[in-house]
Amino acid sequence: MRKIILGCLGITLLLSSCVSQKKYADMEAKAKEAQDLLNSATVKLNSCLEDKAATTSKMQTLEDQNAFLKANNQDLINNMGNLTTLTSKGADNLEKSLESLKEKDLTIRKLNDAITRRDSVNLALVQSLKGVLGNLDDEDIEISVEKGVVFVSISDKLLFRSGSFNVTNRAKEILGKVAQVVNNKPDFEFMVEGHTDTDPYNSGVLYDNWDLSVKRATSVVRILQNDYGVDPKRMTAAGRGEYIPVSPTDKAKNRRTRIVVLPKIDQFYSMIEEGMKDPKIN
Repeated sequence: MRKIILGCLGITLLLSSCVSQKKYADMEAKAKEAQDLLNSATVKLNSCLEDKAATTSKMQTLEDQNAFLKANNQDLINNMGNLTTLTSKGADNLEKSLESLKEKDLTIRKLNDAITRRDSVNLALVQSLKGVLGNLDDEDIEISVEKGVVFVSISDKLLFRSGSFNVTNRAKEILGKVAQVVNNKPDFEFMVEGHTDTDPYNSGVLYDNWDLSVKRATSVVRILQNDYGVDPKRMTAAGRGEYIPVSPTDKAKNRRTRIVVLPKIDQFYSMIEEGMKDPKIN
C-alpha cells in the first residue's frame, strides 16, 4: 500500500514538473516576441520622431516664407499705389512739358520767321544798292551783310581829298545813288561812320583823327539831307577814328566811310530781345 502511495506521489511530481517546463517555455517565447515587438515599435517611434522634427522644420520654413510673401505682397500693393500716383503725376508733367514744347516751338518759329523776313529785306536792299551803284571797283566800294546788318563801305579816295572833310563832286554822285535807295525804303535807318588811318592829323583846323572822322561823317549826312532830301531823323553821324582798322598794313583800306543800314532796328531787335527773354525758350 505504501509503495502504491509513493508511486502515485512520484507520478504526480513527474507530471507537475513536465507542466511547469512547458509553461516556462511558452512564457519565454512570448517574452521574446514581446521584446521583438517592443524593439520594432521603438524603431518606428524614433523614425516617427525624426519625421515629426523634419515636418516641424518644414512647417516653420513654410510659415516664414508665407510671412515673407505676405510682407512682399503688402509692399507691392503699397508700391502699386505709389506707382499709380507717380504715373498720374508723370502724365500731368508730360502733358505740361508737351504744352511747353509747343509754346516754345511757336516762339522759336516766330523768331525764325522774323529773321527770315529780315534776311529777305536785307537781300533786297543789297540788290537795290548794287543795281544803282553799277560796276564800281570793289576796292572803292563794297556792299556786305554782317550779322543781319547791311554795310556800304566807300573808300576815302572816292569821297574826300587827303586830310579834308569836304565831299568831292564824284562822291556826291555816289551818295545820290545811295539816297535813291534809302528814300525808297522809308522804314530803314542808317548810321554814317567815318574811319581814318593812324597817320596824325596835322591840319590844325581839327584836333585829331577822331575829329576828322566825325566831320567826314557829318559832311556825308548833310549831303544826304540837303542835296537828296533824306529825312535827318533816320540818320546818325559817328566817328570811329583809327580805332577799327580793316587791315593792319594797308592804310588806304582803313581810310573809309561806312554806311550801316538798319532796317526797322528798334522794332526788330526789341522783338528779338523780348523773345530771348521768354522763359518758354530758355
